Amino acid sequence: MLVSRCFDLRVCLPPGVSRILRQERGKVGNQSQPGTERVGSYEAASENRSLMAVRILLVDDHPIVRQGLRTLLEGRSGWEVVGEASDGIEALDKVDTLQPDVVVLDVTMPRMNGLEACRLIQRKQQKTSGLEVLFVTQHDSPQMMREALEAGARGYVVKSNAARDLLEAVEAVSQHRVFTALARSPHASC
Repeated sequence: MLVSRCFDLRVCLPPGVSRILRQERGKVGNQSQPGTERVGSYEAASENRSLMAVRILLVDDHPIVRQGLRTLLEGRSGWEVVGEASDGIEALDKVDTLQPDVVVLDVTMPRMNGLEACRLIQRKQQKTSGLEVLFVTQHDSPQMMREALEAGARGYVVKSNAARDLLEAVEAVSQHRVFTALARSPHASC
């Protein structure tokens, strides 16, 4: 199993992903965001962040998946699912009107797929920083993960492990940190 924990600077990633992450770090810079300072532990950063509300938009073409994700996320104090969308086009509209902090996005959807929606969301949001995209998808593929990160996503989790990884992934991306987790372990390079 390949899981990159965002609070450890030494992570093992599939080939090519390290380059993307270095580029993303350069975009964000090394400036600390409020509530994300390293105060001795990951838990201390989580405690600071929990004082601030996180607004989440769920985007998946299957209502049962959205309901399951909502159930997992709404159990977390201070997190609010502000809306749902069933495709990329609807997601673009809801990002504008609802102004979420995190968009949880599927890759494969009708009308507009998640990768294209992510690119357009990032293009629109360049003027107002803070919005992050987390892919939660069935695609357990290092190549798809690379494409998602190149499209501007901050995180990538496979649906088969959402119960295990989703809360930690949302926490990380809401703090503008990268989180990636694949279910299977391809050849990893450190």
